[in-house]
Amino acid sequence: MKLLSSITKNKVLQSMIRIIDEERKQIIFENQKDLSAFDKEDRALYDRLIVDDAKVDDMIRAIKDVEAQTDPVGQNLSNTTLDSGLQITNKTAPFGTILIIYESRPDVTIEAAVLAFKANNKIFLKGGKEAKHSNIILEKCWHKALTENGLSKDWIKLLHLNRDETQEFLKNPSEKLDLIVPRGGERLIKFVKTHASCAVLISGRGNNFLYVAKDADWLKAVKVIVNAKTDKISGCNALDKVLIDKNLPNFDFKVNELQTILTKLKVDILVDEKIAETFPKLNRIDNEQIWYEEFLAMKILIAQVESVDEAISIINTYSGGHSAAIITENGATAKTFMEHVDSAAVYHNASTRFTDGGQMGVGAELAISTDKLHHRGPLGLKQLVTNKYYVFGDGHVRV
Repeated sequence: MKLLSSITKNKVLQSMIRIIDEERKQIIFENQKDLSAFDKEDRALYDRLIVDDAKVDDMIRAIKDVEAQTDPVGQNLSNTTLDSGLQITNKTAPFGTILIIYESRPDVTIEAAVLAFKANNKIFLKGGKEAKHSNIILEKCWHKALTENGLSKDWIKLLHLNRDETQEFLKNPSEKLDLIVPRGGERLIKFVKTHASCAVLISGRGNNFLYVAKDADWLKAVKVIVNAKTDKISGCNALDKVLIDKNLPNFDFKVNELQTILTKLKVDILVDEKIAETFPKLNRIDNEQIWYEEFLAMKILIAQVESVDEAISIINTYSGGHSAAIITENGATAKTFMEHVDSAAVYHNASTRFTDGGQMGVGAELAISTDKLHHRGPLGLKQLVTNKYYVFGDGHVRV
């Protein structure tokens, strides 16, 4: 694959910024076609599908952010000279061709492509059928930006495939794929992992937990829970499960207060059998599978635990490995929780809604990785490269 100069890549991005702004009305018009055909009962996916003026502004902002960042390709990771005189340099290098499969969100067609392109990767985009019209117009914008700067449209290509065709493409791609990033729910991730014939970097589900320790500041706890649950239910960093330590002073009063607050905010509440003994009118969970579920809705599960150790065990058993939080005024307890919970991001007295590239200082993100190989957490520009060793000798041979 040809290595493009930083100047060339940034010129494409500058063209894209102008083109998206010029095509703003048409982009929103095409998105309206998708919205009109969509089932509004799935509120989380519907929210992700919307493209309005604010969303177009966000797309432009994301491109500007990536343009301003240092080119991640060709950066020295290490330089070593052996006793033999052999010189070894380790540099960042593009993956090659990346396939990004995602559901609903047309803005991913911008954010994912701009990151992968700036990292000198060729990009295949496979969006969901629910965003068909939105994605087509955004692909046209990319192609116009590429051709304006003398580059092939093949750098960024939208795949117009149905489910069966996608399955076949994953098994037998028309050209070599170096990395696949599925960005969506559990079914999509499982589908890609089952059929892919190359490396898959998992952008995992949420199912995020928050533990209220016995020495928590209750006002902080309520504030964080409300924000993490209700700020954006369609976000993979939204809160799903709350574990409350039974040794929290005035436990029953505080659980009742939380229930009242969440009910007023129209959050559906489920409780485990322990809390149901005290609050029998609340809906009790009826199967273990609910513990694994990412709700993506105004819905929350509240449960009682005996200790921080039990909270850690529950989280490590059921969570998606995305984000987990503890509310406590005890630094030692927070340290134990944060070191032992197996999640990409762990929080002390803060909302899980901060697990986001922009909020964490990464900038625009391709996804939140819950994998442990290569990278974990927000996948920004710097994470869309691999590495390559350059070895310089003078007739060296190994003896």
